[in-house]
Amino acid sequence: MADLKIVADSAIPFLKGVLEPYARIEYIKGSDISHDDVRDADVLIIRTRTRCNASLLEGSRVRLILTATIGFDHIDLPWCRAHNITVSTAAGCNARGVLQWFSAVMVHLSRELGFRPEEKTLGVVGVGHVGSLIKAYAESWGFRVVCCDPPREEREHLGFLPLEEVARQADILTFHVPYQPDTHHLCDARLLALLRPDCIVLNSSRGAVVDNDALRESHLRAVLDVWEHEPQIDRELAERVLLATPHIAGYSLQGKANATSITLATLSRHYDLPFTTWYPEGVAPSSPRPISWEELCESIGRHYDIAEESRRLKSHPEAFEEMRNNYPYRKEYF
Repeated sequence: MADLKIVADSAIPFLKGVLEPYARIEYIKGSDISHDDVRDADVLIIRTRTRCNASLLEGSRVRLILTATIGFDHIDLPWCRAHNITVSTAAGCNARGVLQWFSAVMVHLSRELGFRPEEKTLGVVGVGHVGSLIKAYAESWGFRVVCCDPPREEREHLGFLPLEEVARQADILTFHVPYQPDTHHLCDARLLALLRPDCIVLNSSRGAVVDNDALRESHLRAVLDVWEHEPQIDRELAERVLLATPHIAGYSLQGKANATSITLATLSRHYDLPFTTWYPEGVAPSSPRPISWEELCESIGRHYDIAEESRRLKSHPEAFEEMRNNYPYRKEYF
């Protein structure tokens, strides 16, 4: 495999030193990966900051793109399909990391606003890897949960509601959908107008799922981890939201280990490499377990100080990308 060339985002955790015996590998900052860099590459291993489209890939010999992320909106999938380039994500890798971000948000809001879970209706939009976890844990804590996921409802007939009905019922509305044409500004001015005046909007999916201009003008309360036009975020909106974090909801230690593990397993299946069960040394895999609301309230602050993180971003929104790239990964503990 010495002739196999891989170009990889230099910020992908745990990757350096693993593939070198089997391939020529070049590490480059994700946003700096260029057409010249990939011209003679067979494989790209990337994150969201590398835009994989014709301008990057035209004329290259790339045949496999592995993104160590759950999303794929940074990749022109139709162009890749038309040019016989296989694309694979690390779907589900950081679901429990996002769950713990959501949990920290809920505990913070309950304390600041003075409510208990059984007093609130939570609307979950997108019931995939992340949304399913949030639904299950929120229900165990006492929230009434209503869900919207049209593709799953069409396939499985689970009793999920239309988006507009979930919006009308929700005291807290949280988005966990992939970004694609039909989810661009899924939460727009029209939907925001359906919400109760005291409803709180959460977004940890992709920035453009929520129309940031419409949200700012609506004066509804919100918690945002993802933003339109990252890393140049709307400073007025960042100052106004209840909590602001720099696109790190899924940045847990296990989530990052899972992403690299999934990526290497996929690479191994394509090129017969010995990494189908690889997991980084020194990282304990997640040990999922139930957690009561009382235990969550007592313990979450020791694992994740989301209020302090929000204060840092609100004070220095220009440091968004630096905060994201140098983030101290949280350890999942439930």
